[in-house]
Amino acid sequence: MNTKEKDLQYIMHTYGRYDVALKSGKGVVAYDEDGKRYLDVSSGIGVNSLGYCDDGWLQAITAQAGTIQHMSNYFYSKQASDLAETLCKLTGLAKVCFGNSGAEANECAIKIARKYSFDRYGADRNVIITLQNSFHGRTVTTLSATGQDVFHNYFFPFTEGFKYAEPNNLDDFKNHIDESVCAVMLEVVQGEGGVNILDKDYVQTVAALCEKNDILLIVDEVQTGVGRTGKLFAHEHYGIKPDLMTVAKGLGGGLPIGVCLCGDKLKDVMSPSTHGTTFGANPVVCAGANYVLSRVANDAFLDEVEAKGAYLEKKLLALDGVKSVNRLGLMVGIEIDGDAHDIAAKCVANGLLIITAKDLLRMLPPLIITTDELDEAVSILEKTLKEN
Repeated sequence: MNTKEKDLQYIMHTYGRYDVALKSGKGVVAYDEDGKRYLDVSSGIGVNSLGYCDDGWLQAITAQAGTIQHMSNYFYSKQASDLAETLCKLTGLAKVCFGNSGAEANECAIKIARKYSFDRYGADRNVIITLQNSFHGRTVTTLSATGQDVFHNYFFPFTEGFKYAEPNNLDDFKNHIDESVCAVMLEVVQGEGGVNILDKDYVQTVAALCEKNDILLIVDEVQTGVGRTGKLFAHEHYGIKPDLMTVAKGLGGGLPIGVCLCGDKLKDVMSPSTHGTTFGANPVVCAGANYVLSRVANDAFLDEVEAKGAYLEKKLLALDGVKSVNRLGLMVGIEIDGDAHDIAAKCVANGLLIITAKDLLRMLPPLIITTDELDEAVSILEKTLKEN
């Protein structure tokens, strides 16, 4: 059997796959098992921040894998402590808890928020407000946190304690605040929800109300973090500082990682046995993340991300069939004439690896993509739209 046949026989059908079996990649280019070339503007859903097999990243993880590949969290790890120090210094936050995914990072943030409120106010102050159209993960609890009815099915009973406010509607948000609320969790750009960019005034007012009422502000930067929006973290566009922030995807550069960071008032909330993970803080993964930050966390690199995003937006808006573009940095949603899922599949057949978000096409290209590669991506999309 070939790869596709084995997949269909032995792997649970939890993804609607494109008809491609990838074999190798370098930079923004991937190749399938037949040697066909693809330009990838999906980055493994925003994960391959430096593209495929970046030389420096590969050297960092290979060197660490040859030194010590895993250790229990009962022991100290230089790669993990170095990464935690870097993240805290870059963000102004105080402490880090490591996991393996965005969902795990969000679970950790939920636990910290509820324990802080339990310790301070008692067990009844446990509700977390999230936003309609949000996405926070696929565990039972993070599905509950996700503000989309389509995800609230099959897996009953879901975790209680979540309320869903309408994005950019302050009156609706205020109506959800009562003495039961301990935290607010939001994405300043809703990625899976359609690349919806929250209004600055809304986010700042929500943050101020949280501070006034000792309601913790959790910012989910799983998809928006690590340079994706032209800032190291997307909340920097809004001039706010979260109490808790979650990071994943692009931080590892291609290896699984999830990080929950907290500010000073939360740094001692968790104690031994209140949370844990077997693989979190893996030294190989942390070595990769340390290298990613060494490349991304500088103004010149981030300015280039924003410049390339603006260039891409201008090129896209010039295409027949493109109705609008939602964009922050290189996080791009494209409204088109026609069915986005059908167009995405045809783009893949034409050599462009692209994904969707709701009824939009979505581009999350590697942050190192060049303008020539952006031109090629737009050209393939234009060809596909004309064929449709």
